[in-house]
Amino acid sequence: MKTSESIAEIAKALGTFQQEVKQPEKSGENPHFKSKYVTLDGTVKAIHDCAPKHGLSYTQMPVSNENGVGVVTVIFHTSGQFIEFDPFILPLEKKTAQGVGSATTYARRYSLSSAFGIVSDVDDDGNEAEKGAPQNTHQKNDSISSKQVGMVKSLVKELALHGKVEDSVIYESLAVKLKIKFSDVTELTKQQASQAISILNGWKEEKINKKGA
Repeated sequence: MKTSESIAEIAKALGTFQQEVKQPEKSGENPHFKSKYVTLDGTVKAIHDCAPKHGLSYTQMPVSNENGVGVVTVIFHTSGQFIEFDPFILPLEKKTAQGVGSATTYARRYSLSSAFGIVSDVDDDGNEAEKGAPQNTHQKNDSISSKQVGMVKSLVKELALHGKVEDSVIYESLAVKLKIKFSDVTELTKQQASQAISILNGWKEEKINKKGA
């Protein structure tokens, strides 16, 4: 994640936005998985209806690599401050125009809703991406340890204080990086927690190096 030197204003704006935004209805329906989801159009409309009054706007840039396709989401504030989230990339098993389109749409919606705090259940309408978005399911014996819970929470708190943002901003960025959705740290598996700690430590080191430069 990249940010402007200060994100105090944009963090404040995001906080008030999340309090006032009208969460979109889950109008999308996937007949194969018998599930409902918030469409990309619904997510965009909810943001456009509320974000401008708080000085917020965004852009999403398509990205790709040897592993798949996805997007980079950047949120801007009228103060000039910004938050650029790490690329959200989905692997492709079907390298067709339809498969790329489905994966990109899924990535845009997932990244955008995570960045702005839009409530959207995990959905499978991106099935053309063929398991592109890992599901957060695990056995009880693979649950995160209490030590890992403490480490994740401590690192998140430290990064939030350093960046002068709410803890939720760090958690949202972490969810995008891990390519999963979770409402509480205890929902992570041991492996996911280990990855989360590694990511958080990496961000911490980046902040330290940036400060010392």
